[in-house]
Amino acid sequence: MRLSDLTGTAADALRSANALLADLMTPTVRLGVTGLARSGKTVFITALVRSLVAGGRLPFFTAMAEGRIGRAYLEPQPDDRVPRFPYEEHLAGLARDPPEWPEGTRRISQLRVTIEYTHGSALRRALGPGRLHVDIVDYPGEWLIDLSLLEQSFADWSRRAMEEARAPERSTAAKDWLTFVSTLDPDAGADEQTALAGASVFTAYLQAARMPQIELTAPGPGRFLLPGDLAGSPLLTFFPLPPGPASAYRRGTLGAMLERRFESYKAHVVKPFFRDHFARLDRQIVLVDALGAVNGGPAAIADLQRTLEAVLACFRPGANTWLSSILPRRIDRLLFAATKADHLHHASHDRLEAILRLVVDKAMARAAFAGAEVKVMALAALRSTREAEAQLGRQRLPCIVGVPLRGERLGAKTYDGRTEAAVFPGDLPEDASSLLAAPPARRPGAEAGVHFLRFRPPRLRLEAPSGEEPALPHIRLDRAIEFLLGDRLA
Repeated sequence: MRLSDLTGTAADALRSANALLADLMTPTVRLGVTGLARSGKTVFITALVRSLVAGGRLPFFTAMAEGRIGRAYLEPQPDDRVPRFPYEEHLAGLARDPPEWPEGTRRISQLRVTIEYTHGSALRRALGPGRLHVDIVDYPGEWLIDLSLLEQSFADWSRRAMEEARAPERSTAAKDWLTFVSTLDPDAGADEQTALAGASVFTAYLQAARMPQIELTAPGPGRFLLPGDLAGSPLLTFFPLPPGPASAYRRGTLGAMLERRFESYKAHVVKPFFRDHFARLDRQIVLVDALGAVNGGPAAIADLQRTLEAVLACFRPGANTWLSSILPRRIDRLLFAATKADHLHHASHDRLEAILRLVVDKAMARAAFAGAEVKVMALAALRSTREAEAQLGRQRLPCIVGVPLRGERLGAKTYDGRTEAAVFPGDLPEDASSLLAAPPARRPGAEAGVHFLRFRPPRLRLEAPSGEEPALPHIRLDRAIEFLLGDRLA
Protein backbone atom coordinates (compact mmCIF):
# COMPACT_ATOMS: atom_id res chain seq x y z
CA MET A 1 0.00 0.00 0.00
CA ARG A 2 1.31 3.45 -0.90
CA LEU A 3 1.97 6.11 1.75
CA SER A 4 -0.64 8.38 0.14
CA ASP A 5 -3.27 5.66 0.57
CA LEU A 6 -2.40 5.31 4.24
CA THR A 7 -2.55 9.06 4.68
CA GLY A 8 -5.96 9.24 2.99
CA THR A 9 -7.31 6.40 5.11
CA ALA A 10 -6.09 8.05 8.31
CA ALA A 11 -7.64 11.37 7.27
CA ASP A 12 -10.99 9.69 6.58
CA ALA A 13 -10.89 7.96 9.95
CA LEU A 14 -10.07 11.25 11.67
CA ARG A 15 -12.96 13.02 9.95
CA SER A 16 -15.35 10.23 10.95
CA ALA A 17 -14.11 10.38 14.54
CA ASN A 18 -14.55 14.16 14.61
CA ALA A 19 -18.08 13.86 13.18
CA LEU A 20 -18.97 11.25 15.79
CA LEU A 21 -17.56 13.40 18.59
CA ALA A 22 -19.44 16.46 17.33
CA ASP A 23 -22.65 14.43 17.20
CA LEU A 24 -22.15 13.17 20.73
CA MET A 25 -21.58 16.71 21.97
CA THR A 26 -24.65 18.11 20.17
CA PRO A 27 -27.55 18.63 22.60
CA THR A 28 -30.74 16.73 21.84
CA VAL A 29 -34.37 17.57 22.55
CA ARG A 30 -36.78 14.65 22.48
CA LEU A 31 -40.18 16.04 21.49
CA GLY A 32 -43.17 13.77 22.06
CA VAL A 33 -46.19 14.27 19.81
CA THR A 34 -49.38 12.53 20.84
CA GLY A 35 -53.14 12.84 20.75
CA LEU A 36 -56.19 10.67 20.37
CA ALA A 37 -57.42 9.39 17.01
CA ARG A 38 -58.19 12.09 14.40
CA SER A 39 -56.41 14.80 16.39
CA GLY A 40 -53.89 15.56 13.60
CA LYS A 41 -50.59 14.14 14.91
CA THR A 42 -49.26 13.04 11.52
CA VAL A 43 -50.18 16.34 9.87
CA PHE A 44 -48.57 18.31 12.70
CA ILE A 45 -45.25 16.46 12.42
CA THR A 46 -45.21 16.67 8.62
CA ALA A 47 -45.92 20.41 8.68
CA LEU A 48 -43.42 21.01 11.50
CA VAL A 49 -40.58 19.23 9.70
CA ARG A 50 -41.43 20.78 6.32
CA SER A 51 -41.47 24.29 7.80
CA LEU A 52 -38.09 23.78 9.47
CA VAL A 53 -36.35 22.05 6.57
CA ALA A 54 -37.78 23.98 3.61
CA GLY A 55 -38.37 27.27 5.36
CA GLY A 56 -41.71 28.90 5.89
CA ARG A 57 -43.59 31.91 7.12
CA LEU A 58 -43.03 31.58 10.86
CA PRO A 59 -42.97 35.15 12.20
CA PHE A 60 -43.44 34.12 15.84
CA PHE A 61 -40.65 31.53 15.76
CA THR A 62 -37.93 33.89 16.98
CA ALA A 63 -34.82 32.15 15.71
CA MET A 64 -36.19 31.91 12.18
CA ALA A 65 -37.75 35.39 12.18
CA GLU A 66 -34.37 36.87 13.19
CA GLY A 67 -32.60 34.95 10.43
CA ARG A 68 -30.54 32.89 12.89
CA ILE A 69 -31.43 29.48 11.43
CA GLY A 70 -28.58 28.51 9.11
CA ARG A 71 -30.18 25.30 7.92
CA ALA A 72 -32.30 22.41 9.17
CA TYR A 73 -32.05 18.93 7.71
CA LEU A 74 -33.07 15.34 8.31
CA GLU A 75 -30.53 12.92 9.71
CA PRO A 76 -30.54 9.11 9.93
CA GLN A 77 -32.89 7.53 12.43
CA PRO A 78 -31.10 7.63 15.82
CA ASP A 79 -32.79 4.58 17.37
CA ASP A 80 -32.53 1.34 15.43
CA ARG A 81 -35.37 -0.21 17.45
CA VAL A 82 -37.99 2.38 16.48
CA PRO A 83 -39.57 2.70 13.00
CA ARG A 84 -38.83 5.89 11.12
CA PHE A 85 -41.66 8.39 10.70
CA PRO A 86 -42.57 8.21 6.96
CA TYR A 87 -42.19 11.94 6.36
CA GLU A 88 -41.51 11.75 2.61
CA GLU A 89 -44.51 9.49 2.04
CA HIS A 90 -46.87 11.90 3.82
CA LEU A 91 -45.37 14.84 1.93
CA ALA A 92 -46.00 13.08 -1.38
CA GLY A 93 -49.64 12.49 -0.47
CA LEU A 94 -50.14 16.19 0.15
CA ALA A 95 -48.56 16.99 -3.22
CA ARG A 96 -50.90 14.73 -5.21
CA ASP A 97 -53.76 16.04 -7.34
CA PRO A 98 -56.11 15.94 -5.55
CA PRO A 99 -54.13 16.05 -2.29
CA GLU A 100 -54.76 13.47 0.41
CA TRP A 101 -54.56 13.68 4.17
CA PRO A 102 -51.88 11.30 5.48
CA GLU A 103 -52.89 8.16 7.33
CA GLY A 104 -53.06 8.46 11.09
CA THR A 105 -50.60 7.22 13.68
CA ARG A 106 -50.86 3.48 14.31
CA ARG A 107 -47.59 2.80 16.12
CA ILE A 108 -44.62 4.60 17.59
CA SER A 109 -42.20 6.19 15.14
CA GLN A 110 -39.38 8.71 15.23
CA LEU A 111 -37.58 11.28 13.09
CA ARG A 112 -34.46 13.37 13.70
CA VAL A 113 -34.14 16.96 12.49
CA THR A 114 -30.85 18.76 13.08
CA ILE A 115 -30.89 22.56 13.27
CA GLU A 116 -27.76 24.67 12.75
CA TYR A 117 -28.20 28.19 14.09
CA THR A 118 -26.55 31.33 15.38
CA HIS A 119 -26.93 32.13 19.06
CA GLY A 120 -28.99 35.16 20.01
CA SER A 121 -26.56 36.69 22.52
CA ALA A 122 -23.19 38.19 21.56
CA LEU A 123 -21.43 36.23 24.28
CA ARG A 124 -22.69 32.88 23.03
CA ARG A 125 -22.09 33.87 19.39
CA ALA A 126 -18.41 34.29 20.27
CA LEU A 127 -18.31 30.58 21.10
CA GLY A 128 -19.33 29.66 17.57
CA PRO A 129 -22.50 28.46 15.84
CA GLY A 130 -24.99 26.23 17.62
CA ARG A 131 -26.35 22.84 16.64
CA LEU A 132 -29.40 21.04 18.01
CA HIS A 133 -30.86 17.59 17.37
CA VAL A 134 -34.64 17.44 17.59
CA ASP A 135 -35.84 13.85 17.91
CA ILE A 136 -39.58 13.83 17.21
CA VAL A 137 -41.35 10.83 18.76
CA ASP A 138 -44.84 10.11 17.42
CA TYR A 139 -47.07 7.75 19.38
CA PRO A 140 -50.81 7.13 19.75
CA GLY A 141 -52.47 8.92 22.65
CA GLU A 142 -54.53 5.79 23.26
CA TRP A 143 -51.36 4.14 24.55
CA LEU A 144 -51.09 6.75 27.33
CA ILE A 145 -54.53 5.81 28.60
CA ASP A 146 -53.13 2.39 29.47
CA LEU A 147 -51.22 4.00 32.34
CA SER A 148 -54.31 3.69 34.52
CA LEU A 149 -54.19 -0.09 34.10
CA LEU A 150 -50.97 -0.28 36.10
CA GLU A 151 -52.82 0.61 39.29
CA GLN A 152 -55.78 -1.71 38.63
CA SER A 153 -56.39 -5.39 39.17
CA PHE A 154 -58.23 -7.44 36.55
CA ALA A 155 -61.36 -7.29 38.73
CA ASP A 156 -61.10 -3.49 39.08
CA TRP A 157 -60.61 -3.03 35.35
CA SER A 158 -63.48 -5.38 34.50
CA ARG A 159 -65.85 -3.55 36.83
CA ARG A 160 -64.98 -0.15 35.33
CA ALA A 161 -65.15 -1.45 31.74
CA MET A 162 -68.60 -2.94 32.29
CA GLU A 163 -69.87 0.31 33.83
CA GLU A 164 -68.59 2.29 30.84
CA ALA A 165 -70.11 -0.14 28.36
CA ARG A 166 -73.53 0.20 30.00
CA ALA A 167 -73.44 4.01 30.03
CA PRO A 168 -76.18 5.53 27.81
CA GLU A 169 -73.72 7.12 25.39
CA ARG A 170 -71.96 3.78 24.76
CA SER A 171 -74.79 1.26 25.15
CA THR A 172 -75.55 1.07 21.41
CA ALA A 173 -71.92 0.50 20.45
CA ALA A 174 -71.54 -2.07 23.26
CA LYS A 175 -74.76 -4.01 22.58
CA ASP A 176 -73.14 -7.03 20.88
CA TRP A 177 -70.31 -7.12 23.38
CA LEU A 178 -72.64 -7.03 26.40
CA THR A 179 -74.77 -9.79 24.87
CA PHE A 180 -71.71 -11.98 24.30
CA VAL A 181 -70.24 -11.56 27.76
CA SER A 182 -73.59 -12.19 29.47
CA THR A 183 -73.52 -15.79 28.17
CA LEU A 184 -70.10 -16.65 29.64
CA ASP A 185 -69.27 -18.57 32.80
CA PRO A 186 -65.92 -17.34 34.22
CA ASP A 187 -65.54 -20.66 36.06
CA ALA A 188 -65.79 -22.67 32.84
CA GLY A 189 -62.61 -24.25 31.53
CA ALA A 190 -60.06 -22.05 29.76
CA ASP A 191 -60.82 -22.04 26.04
CA GLU A 192 -58.72 -20.30 23.41
CA GLN A 193 -61.58 -19.93 20.92
CA THR A 194 -63.74 -18.20 23.53
CA ALA A 195 -60.85 -15.84 24.31
CA LEU A 196 -60.35 -15.05 20.60
CA ALA A 197 -64.07 -14.47 20.00
CA GLY A 198 -64.40 -12.32 23.12
CA ALA A 199 -61.38 -10.19 22.28
CA SER A 200 -62.73 -9.70 18.74
CA VAL A 201 -66.19 -8.52 19.79
CA PHE A 202 -64.70 -6.38 22.59
CA THR A 203 -62.37 -4.68 20.08
CA ALA A 204 -65.30 -4.10 17.71
CA TYR A 205 -67.13 -2.33 20.53
CA LEU A 206 -64.11 -0.11 21.28
CA GLN A 207 -63.85 0.81 17.60
CA ALA A 208 -67.56 1.59 17.33
CA ALA A 209 -67.43 3.78 20.43
CA ARG A 210 -65.01 6.19 18.80
CA MET A 211 -66.65 6.48 15.37
CA PRO A 212 -67.08 10.06 14.09
CA GLN A 213 -70.85 10.00 14.52
CA ILE A 214 -70.42 9.27 18.24
CA GLU A 215 -67.21 11.28 18.92
CA LEU A 216 -66.34 9.40 22.11
CA THR A 217 -62.84 8.33 23.05
CA ALA A 218 -62.24 4.65 23.56
CA PRO A 219 -61.77 3.43 27.14
CA GLY A 220 -58.88 1.14 26.17
CA PRO A 221 -56.74 -0.87 26.35
CA GLY A 222 -55.04 1.28 23.75
CA ARG A 223 -53.32 -1.55 21.84
CA PHE A 224 -56.70 -3.17 21.09
CA LEU A 225 -57.38 -0.21 18.80
CA LEU A 226 -53.82 0.37 17.58
CA PRO A 227 -51.99 -2.93 18.02
CA GLY A 228 -48.89 -2.03 16.00
CA ASP A 229 -46.65 -5.10 15.81
CA LEU A 230 -48.75 -6.92 18.44
CA ALA A 231 -51.64 -7.71 16.06
CA GLY A 232 -52.70 -11.33 16.63
CA SER A 233 -50.61 -11.73 19.77
CA PRO A 234 -52.02 -13.56 22.83
CA LEU A 235 -51.14 -10.37 24.73
CA LEU A 236 -54.23 -8.84 23.08
CA THR A 237 -56.48 -11.86 23.57
CA PHE A 238 -58.36 -10.98 26.74
CA PHE A 239 -61.44 -8.99 27.73
CA PRO A 240 -63.26 -7.90 30.90
CA LEU A 241 -65.72 -10.12 32.71
CA PRO A 242 -68.79 -9.14 34.74
CA PRO A 243 -68.00 -8.98 38.49
CA GLY A 244 -68.71 -12.29 40.22
CA PRO A 245 -69.16 -13.40 43.81
CA ALA A 246 -65.75 -15.08 44.01
CA SER A 247 -62.70 -13.05 45.05
CA ALA A 248 -60.35 -15.10 42.86
CA TYR A 249 -60.64 -17.31 39.79
CA ARG A 250 -59.79 -20.99 40.12
CA ARG A 251 -56.75 -22.18 38.21
CA GLY A 252 -57.51 -23.50 34.74
CA THR A 253 -60.72 -21.48 34.30
CA LEU A 254 -61.57 -18.90 31.64
CA GLY A 255 -61.45 -16.15 34.26
CA ALA A 256 -57.96 -17.18 35.41
CA MET A 257 -56.67 -17.23 31.82
CA LEU A 258 -58.05 -13.75 31.05
CA GLU A 259 -56.67 -12.38 34.32
CA ARG A 260 -53.21 -13.80 33.54
CA ARG A 261 -53.21 -12.20 30.08
CA PHE A 262 -54.33 -8.87 31.52
CA GLU A 263 -51.33 -8.92 33.88
CA SER A 264 -49.03 -9.97 30.99
CA TYR A 265 -50.32 -7.01 28.95
CA LYS A 266 -49.31 -4.65 31.72
CA ALA A 267 -45.91 -6.28 32.23
CA HIS A 268 -44.89 -6.76 28.59
CA VAL A 269 -46.66 -3.90 26.79
CA VAL A 270 -47.54 -1.01 29.08
CA LYS A 271 -44.47 -0.88 31.35
CA PRO A 272 -41.86 -1.17 28.56
CA PHE A 273 -43.49 1.66 26.59
CA PHE A 274 -43.29 4.06 29.53
CA ARG A 275 -39.81 2.93 30.51
CA ASP A 276 -38.21 2.89 27.05
CA HIS A 277 -39.97 5.77 25.33
CA PHE A 278 -42.12 8.07 27.42
CA ALA A 279 -39.62 8.43 30.29
CA ARG A 280 -37.02 9.78 27.85
CA LEU A 281 -39.07 12.74 26.55
CA ASP A 282 -38.05 16.36 27.22
CA ARG A 283 -40.97 18.24 25.66
CA GLN A 284 -44.50 17.15 24.82
CA ILE A 285 -47.41 18.38 22.71
CA VAL A 286 -50.84 16.80 23.20
CA LEU A 287 -53.14 17.44 20.23
CA VAL A 288 -56.86 17.51 20.99
CA ASP A 289 -59.80 17.43 18.58
CA ALA A 290 -61.94 19.72 20.71
CA LEU A 291 -64.27 20.51 17.79
CA GLY A 292 -65.04 16.81 17.41
CA ALA A 293 -66.07 16.73 21.05
CA VAL A 294 -68.29 19.80 20.52
CA ASN A 295 -69.92 18.00 17.60
CA GLY A 296 -70.53 15.01 19.88
CA GLY A 297 -72.19 17.07 22.60
CA PRO A 298 -71.94 17.13 26.42
CA ALA A 299 -71.27 13.40 26.78
CA ALA A 300 -68.33 13.59 24.36
CA ILE A 301 -66.86 16.66 26.10
CA ALA A 302 -67.15 15.02 29.53
CA ASP A 303 -65.60 11.88 28.06
CA LEU A 304 -62.69 13.95 26.73
CA GLN A 305 -62.16 15.43 30.19
CA ARG A 306 -61.88 11.97 31.74
CA THR A 307 -59.49 10.85 29.02
CA LEU A 308 -57.18 13.83 29.43
CA GLU A 309 -57.16 13.22 33.17
CA ALA A 310 -55.76 9.76 32.47
CA VAL A 311 -53.20 11.26 30.07
CA LEU A 312 -52.12 13.91 32.58
CA ALA A 313 -51.40 11.25 35.16
CA CYS A 314 -48.41 10.29 33.00
CA PHE A 315 -46.80 13.70 33.45
CA ARG A 316 -46.99 13.79 37.23
CA PRO A 317 -47.20 10.32 38.78
CA GLY A 318 -48.39 9.98 42.34
CA ALA A 319 -45.96 9.20 45.13
CA ASN A 320 -44.82 5.61 45.60
CA THR A 321 -46.28 4.31 42.33
CA TRP A 322 -44.53 2.12 39.78
CA LEU A 323 -44.28 5.00 37.31
CA SER A 324 -42.75 7.41 39.85
CA SER A 325 -39.84 4.99 40.28
CA ILE A 326 -38.82 5.18 36.59
CA LEU A 327 -40.13 8.57 35.43
CA PRO A 328 -38.04 11.55 36.56
CA ARG A 329 -39.58 15.00 36.36
CA ARG A 330 -38.16 15.40 32.89
CA ILE A 331 -40.83 16.96 30.68
CA ASP A 332 -40.45 20.68 31.35
CA ARG A 333 -42.77 22.08 28.66
CA LEU A 334 -46.19 20.72 27.84
CA LEU A 335 -48.43 22.15 25.13
CA PHE A 336 -52.11 21.28 24.77
CA ALA A 337 -53.27 22.26 21.30
CA ALA A 338 -56.83 22.35 20.00
CA THR A 339 -56.40 21.35 16.36
CA LYS A 340 -58.43 22.21 13.26
CA ALA A 341 -58.65 25.90 14.12
CA ASP A 342 -59.03 26.47 10.37
CA HIS A 343 -62.53 24.96 10.63
CA LEU A 344 -63.56 28.18 12.40
CA HIS A 345 -63.40 31.86 11.62
CA HIS A 346 -60.56 33.50 13.54
CA ALA A 347 -63.11 35.38 15.64
CA SER A 348 -63.91 32.07 17.37
CA HIS A 349 -60.33 30.94 18.03
CA ASP A 350 -60.32 32.43 21.54
CA ARG A 351 -63.49 30.50 22.31
CA LEU A 352 -61.94 27.29 21.02
CA GLU A 353 -58.98 27.84 23.35
CA ALA A 354 -61.41 28.49 26.21
CA ILE A 355 -63.11 25.15 25.58
CA LEU A 356 -59.80 23.31 25.64
CA ARG A 357 -58.70 25.23 28.74
CA LEU A 358 -61.92 24.20 30.48
CA VAL A 359 -61.27 20.56 29.63
CA VAL A 360 -57.56 20.69 30.51
CA ASP A 361 -57.89 22.73 33.71
CA LYS A 362 -60.40 20.31 35.17
CA ALA A 363 -58.28 17.33 34.19
CA MET A 364 -55.16 18.99 35.60
CA ALA A 365 -56.87 19.71 38.90
CA ARG A 366 -58.02 16.11 39.23
CA ALA A 367 -54.57 14.76 38.35
CA ALA A 368 -52.81 17.26 40.68
CA PHE A 369 -50.46 18.20 37.87
CA ALA A 370 -47.53 20.50 38.60
CA GLY A 371 -43.91 21.04 37.58
CA ALA A 372 -43.84 21.78 33.85
CA GLU A 373 -44.60 24.99 31.99
CA VAL A 374 -48.00 24.44 30.39
CA LYS A 375 -49.65 26.30 27.53
CA VAL A 376 -53.01 25.97 25.77
CA MET A 377 -53.35 26.97 22.12
CA ALA A 378 -55.67 26.68 19.12
CA LEU A 379 -53.82 25.87 15.91
CA ALA A 380 -53.96 24.34 12.45
CA ALA A 381 -50.59 22.90 11.42
CA LEU A 382 -51.79 22.83 7.81
CA ARG A 383 -54.57 25.24 6.95
CA SER A 384 -57.21 23.80 4.61
CA THR A 385 -59.58 26.79 4.41
CA ARG A 386 -59.59 30.54 3.96
CA GLU A 387 -61.92 33.11 5.47
CA ALA A 388 -64.71 35.09 3.83
CA GLU A 389 -67.99 36.79 4.64
CA ALA A 390 -71.46 35.95 3.33
CA GLN A 391 -74.49 38.20 3.22
CA LEU A 392 -77.68 36.84 4.79
CA GLY A 393 -80.31 39.57 4.60
CA ARG A 394 -78.81 42.48 6.50
CA GLN A 395 -76.48 40.22 8.44
CA ARG A 396 -72.90 39.45 7.41
CA LEU A 397 -71.79 35.99 8.47
CA PRO A 398 -68.11 35.06 8.95
CA CYS A 399 -67.55 31.97 6.78
CA ILE A 400 -64.77 29.60 5.89
CA VAL A 401 -64.13 28.50 2.31
CA GLY A 402 -62.67 25.12 1.37
CA VAL A 403 -63.39 21.79 -0.26
CA PRO A 404 -65.39 19.58 2.14
CA LEU A 405 -64.38 15.92 2.06
CA ARG A 406 -66.56 13.57 0.08
CA GLY A 407 -69.56 12.41 2.09
CA GLU A 408 -69.54 15.34 4.52
CA ARG A 409 -73.04 16.64 5.17
CA LEU A 410 -74.47 19.93 6.30
CA GLY A 411 -78.24 20.01 6.53
CA ALA A 412 -79.66 18.35 3.42
CA LYS A 413 -76.49 18.88 1.37
CA THR A 414 -73.89 16.14 0.84
CA TYR A 415 -70.54 17.22 -0.59
CA ASP A 416 -68.72 15.44 -3.42
CA GLY A 417 -65.13 16.08 -2.30
CA ARG A 418 -64.32 18.20 -5.37
CA THR A 419 -66.39 21.38 -5.11
CA GLU A 420 -65.35 24.38 -3.08
CA ALA A 421 -67.96 25.68 -0.66
CA ALA A 422 -68.43 28.61 1.70
CA VAL A 423 -69.64 27.35 5.07
CA PHE A 424 -70.87 29.13 8.16
CA PRO A 425 -70.07 26.62 10.93
CA GLY A 426 -71.86 28.59 13.62
CA ASP A 427 -70.56 30.36 16.69
CA LEU A 428 -68.99 28.69 19.67
CA PRO A 429 -70.59 29.85 22.93
CA GLU A 430 -68.99 32.66 24.91
CA ASP A 431 -69.28 30.55 28.05
CA ALA A 432 -67.42 27.27 27.41
CA SER A 433 -69.01 25.62 30.44
CA SER A 434 -72.43 25.87 28.77
CA LEU A 435 -71.38 23.04 26.44
CA LEU A 436 -71.38 20.66 29.39
CA ALA A 437 -74.91 21.60 30.38
CA ALA A 438 -76.55 21.45 26.95
CA PRO A 439 -79.46 19.01 26.69
CA PRO A 440 -78.66 15.73 24.93
CA ALA A 441 -79.67 15.41 21.29
CA ARG A 442 -78.97 13.18 18.34
CA ARG A 443 -76.51 15.77 17.03
CA PRO A 444 -75.93 18.08 20.00
CA GLY A 445 -73.59 20.41 18.11
CA ALA A 446 -76.06 20.90 15.29
CA GLU A 447 -78.90 21.52 17.74
CA ALA A 448 -76.82 24.28 19.31
CA GLY A 449 -76.24 25.90 15.91
CA VAL A 450 -72.66 24.71 15.34
CA HIS A 451 -71.40 21.88 13.17
CA PHE A 452 -67.90 21.41 11.83
CA LEU A 453 -67.09 19.78 8.50
CA ARG A 454 -63.86 18.10 7.48
CA PHE A 455 -62.04 19.65 4.53
CA ARG A 456 -59.61 18.44 1.87
CA PRO A 457 -56.02 19.58 2.45
CA PRO A 458 -54.43 22.22 0.23
CA ARG A 459 -52.16 20.88 -2.48
CA LEU A 460 -48.54 21.20 -1.39
CA ARG A 461 -46.00 22.71 -3.76
CA LEU A 462 -42.78 20.75 -3.24
CA GLU A 463 -40.91 23.19 -5.48
CA ALA A 464 -41.72 26.87 -5.22
CA PRO A 465 -41.18 29.42 -8.03
CA SER A 466 -37.85 31.21 -7.97
CA GLY A 467 -37.64 33.74 -5.17
CA GLU A 468 -40.53 32.23 -3.20
CA GLU A 469 -40.53 29.99 -0.15
CA PRO A 470 -42.54 26.74 -0.41
CA ALA A 471 -44.33 27.78 2.77
CA LEU A 472 -47.25 25.86 4.22
CA PRO A 473 -50.39 27.77 5.22
CA HIS A 474 -50.97 27.36 8.95
CA ILE A 475 -52.48 28.92 12.06
CA ARG A 476 -50.11 29.41 15.02
CA LEU A 477 -47.70 26.63 14.06
CA ASP A 478 -44.91 29.17 14.57
CA ARG A 479 -46.11 29.93 18.10
CA ALA A 480 -46.17 26.22 18.90
CA ILE A 481 -42.59 25.76 17.61
CA GLU A 482 -41.44 28.77 19.62
CA PHE A 483 -42.93 27.39 22.83
CA LEU A 484 -41.56 23.90 22.30
CA LEU A 485 -38.10 24.71 20.92
CA GLY A 486 -37.46 28.46 21.04
CA ASP A 487 -35.52 28.55 24.33
CA ARG A 488 -33.14 25.83 23.07
CA LEU A 489 -32.21 28.01 20.07
CA ALA A 490 -31.54 31.21 22.01
